[in-house]
Amino acid sequence: MSDSETRSHPARRQRRGVMLDEHLPVDHRLSRVYRVGAGLIGLVLLVFGILGLIDRIGVFDTGSHTTAGLNTNGALSVLSIGVGALLFVGMLIGKNFASTLNMILGVLFILSGFVNLALLDSSFNPLAFRIQNVLFSFVVGLMLMFFGMYGRVSGGLPHDNPYWRARHPTQVEDEQRGRAAAGQRAVHAHRAVTSHRQGAHRPAG
Repeated sequence: MSDSETRSHPARRQRRGVMLDEHLPVDHRLSRVYRVGAGLIGLVLLVFGILGLIDRIGVFDTGSHTTAGLNTNGALSVLSIGVGALLFVGMLIGKNFASTLNMILGVLFILSGFVNLALLDSSFNPLAFRIQNVLFSFVVGLMLMFFGMYGRVSGGLPHDNPYWRARHPTQVEDEQRGRAAAGQRAVHAHRAVTSHRQGAHRPAG
């Protein structure tokens, strides 16, 4: 794209350079939601995985070994610990990274639920899933997707939402110019009123 084309399309230039993380400070309310969601789910998975390892269940054992009401084996315990640790990383980083991580892992949990549902009655069931595990996978997946999409994926986001602002730079500029013009009109009106009052109270010569 030539310089003239770039200058003639400021909105296109802004969209290309958008970095959502720049619009979402660490202490932003949305960032706190993403971090809390990742931390809670990560803690649940870590506890489940650690309890499974404490029981010293075989890596690919498909017996009826339950932990916290869910069937498990060594492989599922290690996998749960790994995903839980990844979610804790997301919690520490926060911002757009935590949101995206929550959504990706949420989709993977739901896909895992469907895949393992198909493997329940087969001889190949490496993670020793039972129906309760499938339901748990669906629930965790939906929760992670909710925490990841909160305030980010919607057709009715408020105009002060950082994701809406990043996707609509031209409209943001228009609104900023409108607010600036309104502020200037308010200043001029205040000055006019002040000047009128001073003139009214000025003693006659």
